[in-house]
Amino acid sequence: MIIPPYLKKGDTIGLVCPSGYMPAANFQTCVDVLQQWGFQVKLGKTPGKQFHYFSGTDEERLADLQEMLDDPEVNAILCARGGYGLSRIIDDLSFKKFAKRPKWLIGFSDITVLHAHIFQHYKIATMHAPMAAAFNEEGYRNPYVESLRDALYGKPGDYSAHSNPANRQGNCTGRLVGGNLALVAHLVGSDSSFATRNKILFLEDVGEYLYNVDRMMIQLKRAGMLDQLAGIIFGGFTEMKDTAMPFGSTVYDILQHQVKAYDYPVCFDFPVSHDKENYCLKVGVKYTLDVGMDTVRLIEKA
Repeated sequence: MIIPPYLKKGDTIGLVCPSGYMPAANFQTCVDVLQQWGFQVKLGKTPGKQFHYFSGTDEERLADLQEMLDDPEVNAILCARGGYGLSRIIDDLSFKKFAKRPKWLIGFSDITVLHAHIFQHYKIATMHAPMAAAFNEEGYRNPYVESLRDALYGKPGDYSAHSNPANRQGNCTGRLVGGNLALVAHLVGSDSSFATRNKILFLEDVGEYLYNVDRMMIQLKRAGMLDQLAGIIFGGFTEMKDTAMPFGSTVYDILQHQVKAYDYPVCFDFPVSHDKENYCLKVGVKYTLDVGMDTVRLIEKA
């Protein structure tokens, strides 16, 4: 794996919106705080721009992200929000200059597409981490947003979580891959899909119907993505929905059922999610997962 250079004070973070629309007022606090952290901020052309659902046409979003990838003065790229749209442009992006001069790429949700594509093709680490909205309403003071600052400055991640009765205890080490379940499932069959053998897979989602969570987990299973994991981490599955005729299972029941045939460690309710609880996790980096009786730890390896 290639680990991009960590940042130092005075380095530049590019802010782009490669997917859904975000009003300018929603990312101003993020800009201010990044500057307080000691970074310069270069705004792309897409933050604050709107084309229907998106932050610009496919061509505009492609050009904006491409410019940030290629700019030698940009040391990291923070995607202001997710939503939907990256899979519309991923095949037209050139990573030639990025691969020669890697930089940290940051975001979650729809940004899972970038994490997976870059991991699979270039073996360059990225950051699954809070985006611009998480800084609002003094969110930048919480430990989850602060974990992004620490990661950018090179501090290794060492995170703890409470035990869950559904956990399967155990200890494993492997490279960490994953992100939003809907996007991980969406990429199955494409050349951006994660290869998961011997990896620690983490998954989270928001606003899905229970039956669809079941369907997506079955898709991962049928694709062989759950077979030979080192371990699996389930983060927040928030704002789940049910149909008029109830599905008959909780989200815990569904996830537990789909991994019951395997013997690797399983963790539920780890703080990675669409909610406030969303630690910065480095995709492609080696971690040790320790699922104990009373606590869970995820520790980045040197």
